Amino acid sequence: MVFYQTVKHIHMLAVALSGIFFLVRGRWMMQQSENLQKKWVKVLPHIIDSLLLLAALTLLFSGGWYHSLPSWIVAKILALIIYIGLGTMALKRGKTLEVRLICFVLAISVFVYMILVAISKSPVPILS
Repeated sequence: MVFYQTVKHIHMLAVALSGIFFLVRGRWMMQQSENLQKKWVKVLPHIIDSLLLLAALTLLFSGGWYHSLPSWIVAKILALIIYIGLGTMALKRGKTLEVRLICFVLAISVFVYMILVAISKSPVPILS
């Protein structure tokens, strides 16, 4: 139980760090800051997100959910894929500033959705 709770807290910390750093990079994107081109800015998200994924997988296996994934975990995984795509469009691949801003707002919305799903343990957190 202590192991699970420790990993859960590491996961939640990584979620917070990932979200905060995404917001910071989004601001830099809007300002067209050269900070986005710094090496540490390009490397740090991969470190944080690797820790996040490792903690998530550890929770998945230690919680015994890997045999039959609950719908809320499936929803989080699908939302994560959408979030990654939108985040990439927002910070790198969007052709115009308008496209990047729209993708940025949508990515934040998906990020919040994933948090609400995790809290409610429901793929439709508004109904729970």
